[in-house]
Amino acid sequence: MAKQPFTAEQQSVRVLKVGERVRHILSELLARGEVHDDVVSASHISVTEVRMTPDLRHATAYVKPLLGAGEDEVVHALRQNTAFLQREVAQRLGLKFAPKLRFRKDESFAEADRIEALLRDPKVLRDLDEDDEGE
Repeated sequence: MAKQPFTAEQQSVRVLKVGERVRHILSELLARGEVHDDVVSASHISVTEVRMTPDLRHATAYVKPLLGAGEDEVVHALRQNTAFLQREVAQRLGLKFAPKLRFRKDESFAEADRIEALLRDPKVLRDLDEDDEGE
């Protein structure tokens, strides 16, 4: 009997699960100091999110060094060690195809701070107070 293809909902759940597994594997590799690079070893790096493509062939890992210091250097060092990290992820993941890793700075914290600052702006607070009074 032929194997039934995944439904769209099952596929999206699978993509999220694989992305989370990749995130855990990368976090473990970085926490244990298995990457032999001076910049990576000297930094405490958090893998905040991994986004997988629907075909599971590409993974974009968003990273943030603790305290946000030296983000560009850390991302550059991770990119230089991509082959090692891909090999380790492939061995531990056990999929038919190993995802190609890409590393990016996680800018979501800076974006959240920017939005928070906008919401504290006196003009915005005034508008929000007017909305509350009108209800």
